Amino acid sequence: MALSEFGLIERFFCQQTVKNTSTRLGIGDDCALLAFPPGFELAITTDTMVENVHFFAGTDPEQLGHKLLAVNLSDLASMGAKPVSIMLALTLPKADEGWLGAFAKGFLNLAKRYNVDLIGGDTTSGPLALTVQALGLVPQGQALMRSSAKPGDFIYVTGLLGDAGLGLKIKQGYHCSDPDGALKRFNCPTPQVETGQALIGIAHACIDVSDGLAADLGHILQKSQVGACLDWETLPISAAVQGYIAATGDWQLPLTAGDDYELCFTVSPEKVAQLTVPCHKIGVIEAQPGLQLRKSGTVLPLEMKGFEHFY
Repeated sequence: MALSEFGLIERFFCQQTVKNTSTRLGIGDDCALLAFPPGFELAITTDTMVENVHFFAGTDPEQLGHKLLAVNLSDLASMGAKPVSIMLALTLPKADEGWLGAFAKGFLNLAKRYNVDLIGGDTTSGPLALTVQALGLVPQGQALMRSSAKPGDFIYVTGLLGDAGLGLKIKQGYHCSDPDGALKRFNCPTPQVETGQALIGIAHACIDVSDGLAADLGHILQKSQVGACLDWETLPISAAVQGYIAATGDWQLPLTAGDDYELCFTVSPEKVAQLTVPCHKIGVIEAQPGLQLRKSGTVLPLEMKGFEHFY
């Protein structure tokens, strides 16, 4: 017998233990009930992933469940918020029990890792599309935002740039002698949740690198009404990406490829000594608007471009 909507929810998404005192009532009623402590603000984000737009048809469902939640937790991380609750909306062409079991495993395992409660959502039939709304708590008045970069700030990034973009290239047919690392970064990113919280009170502006460094740093520059100069020689690039650049000449990949889900943030020189998170200094914020790149002794203008849905 085919699974009903409520049978699907009960079987695959209700077998979890509530992890947060904020969760008063989760799945099972018309609404969830949450209670938040005084002195905190609620950070809310929503992301949708659509088959053949954000992921390939036939993508491993366990990896897909992981990535769907990871990209939302990354948004919370970029504002320094502690994840608390998530809601999940599934549009499915059919109720495939094997697919749902694997998807739920990847999704709920990551939720468990960060003590996040699944508190509700929706299911419907149609072309495969997956949506998460994530909620987190941040101390009142201390959220990291795109609009707070200052001239003279140093620009930092966590992790490596371009590996997820290389993973996409491999999925599209590029041959790489050691593809596993890049494919893992593309399929199963790690949201920088703890790092985001550790940057509160230290970083001025912050954003997650989802659409490419140039595009996402560009959002900081536009919102803060400043410019920046990046230093090519300091960009953290893996040996695999360096090999791709040498083979193809596509040196812009680490600047424009999306899906890294690292954090890019700015810190004043006076607070650099307070940084305790692993990160790489890659440039400086300038008063003059625009984005530039210093490469091989030459300063080049850099377009603030990355992945775009509508163009």
